[in-house]
Formats: sequence, C-alpha cells, structure tokens
Amino acid sequence: VPRPALRLVNDENAGLRLRASNGSGLDLTEEMQALSAEKVAELQHLCGYILCAKSPSCGMERVKVYDSQGKNARKSGVGLFAQALKQAMPWLPLEEDGRLHDPMLRENFIQRVYALHELQQLWHKGLTRGALMAFHSRYKLVLLAHSQPLYRELGPFVAGMAQWPSLEAFAHEYRLRFMRLLSHLASRRNHTNVLMHVQGYFRPHLTSQQRQELAGLIDRYRQGVQPLLAPMTLLRHYMAEYPDEYLAQQRYFEPYPEALCLRYGH
Repeated sequence: VPRPALRLVNDENAGLRLRASNGSGLDLTEEMQALSAEKVAELQHLCGYILCAKSPSCGMERVKVYDSQGKNARKSGVGLFAQALKQAMPWLPLEEDGRLHDPMLRENFIQRVYALHELQQLWHKGLTRGALMAFHSRYKLVLLAHSQPLYRELGPFVAGMAQWPSLEAFAHEYRLRFMRLLSHLASRRNHTNVLMHVQGYFRPHLTSQQRQELAGLIDRYRQGVQPLLAPMTLLRHYMAEYPDEYLAQQRYFEPYPEALCLRYGH
C-alpha cells in the first residue's frame, strides 16, 4: 500500500488470477491465496462472516471477471478470500454488506449466526447423542419454516445417529446439513404451515371465537396483510396461558434476541 486497484482476470493459460487493473503486470494471486489459507485457519471459532460486495478478494458472488486483455468483464466470479472461506468452512453463514439491507436476508443471516453459535457450544461442553438430539428437537419448527423437503431428509439422518462409529464425524456432517437447510429463506407459506401446526396445540383450550380469531390472524399473515409478529404474539400469549413443554423449548419463537426487532416488518 499504496498499490493499484486489483481485479480478477481469467487468464487462458494460468486460470483465474488477481492482477492490477493498470496493466502493470502485478499479480498477487499466490500471495492472496496464502494469506487466505492462513487467516481462514484462524477463524474456525466464528459463527458468521460479513463480506464486502464486488471485491476481488471478498466478494461472495457476481464479482467482475475480466479476460486476459482486461476487457469483457462478466459478473461471474467469487473473491479469492471468500472462496477460501466457503471451501474451508462450508457451514459458516456468509453475507455481503449490501445484501444485509434486505430485511429477509438480514434476518436469515442473524438467525443462522445464533443457531450455529448454539450448536458450537455443544462442542465446548462436550458432545453427546442426547445433546444433539435435544438440539435438533428445539429447531424442528425453525427447520420446517425454511424447507420442508430438507427437513424431512434431515429427520431420518438424525435418527440414524447411533449407526455412526464416530459422534464427532456425525456432528460435523449434521452441522453442514443443518446450516445448509437454514440458508434457505423461510417463506410465508412455510411460516403459515408452522403457525397452523402450532395452532393445533391450543384447540382443546380455546373457545370457538378464540380459534376463529387466531385462524383469521394467521390467514391475514398468509395474505401479507399482517407481519409475522402478529400471530406470533397471540400464540405466545396462549403458550403462557396453556403451557406446553414441547412448544416452550422451540427456538422458533425466539431464534435470536427480541431486541433486534428483525420480525417487525414481515
């Protein structure tokens, strides 16, 4: 530093390179790859990483890649450091700074950070089959909101935990599958299905009018008239009035601190 601006270049002979944009011939590919490998090895404890959009080192997607003549840029690349992060820690929640302005992407990223943190704590406390089973049980409604097909695949995988010769190996594979599932954005349709599922726990306790009110509120959320927080608040009220052990331990109702206010707008 100071140095000329860098860009990704697709060299016909050498492949993807990190080179100076001024045509000076400066090539920092090997240096960046070595630095990335060194830094990534120090980041195994992290639960999330925010990257810089469009950067030839840190761009997560759609980074410009030029031809060997420095022309015909195509938004098809991934920054070299970002690529190293993805390869070494495919379970790690990654997001670009600009994309975090999107409320859905922001909530999804924060939710993944907190979920991974909780899972990582199991390692620090000492892995047991019971602890992993309990963790998965706590996240069942969360997973259903993100992807029902992947949730149905993950269930049998967890049920076969005892067949693995190494609990550590199982936990690593579970972490990868669990985090990939959470990377799918929770949809309004899936949230509606989860809310209706939870509603069924209170049917024996509610009056006909209360059931109609709750069902109507869930339907207005489905239609986009009400935010998710509206039916969630009413369900929490009924959870306090009619306690249920299974629902009480579900992370769906508090996947991150309420003070973050991430569910207010959708």
